[in-house]
Amino acid sequence: MINLTPKAISAIDKFIKGNDTPVVGLRLSISGGGCSGFQYGMSLEANKAEDDVVVEIGGVTLLVDPFSAPMLQGVTVDFVDSLNGSGFKFENPNATSSCACGSSFSA
Repeated sequence: MINLTPKAISAIDKFIKGNDTPVVGLRLSISGGGCSGFQYGMSLEANKAEDDVVVEIGGVTLLVDPFSAPMLQGVTVDFVDSLNGSGFKFENPNATSSCACGSSFSA
């Protein structure tokens, strides 16, 4: 369903371990907005929703809501650290186009 690169797994693990409160997983979500129609969301979650799709990858627990799951099918999440900044990068095979910053897409 979802692919995480080793760099993404390492970054997520670091954020979870550095959090002050207990975390059950990282929520990946899609919501309306951004310059291309949909935008990606990521948040550390203390609780799992009853209808969440749970994906375990490399020791990382991902939580995905039913609305977002089809649009995240086959997505690869990477963590990029460069002179231009650092952050998560999404490669989504379901996107018909995306914005230059890579944080939003259209389907």
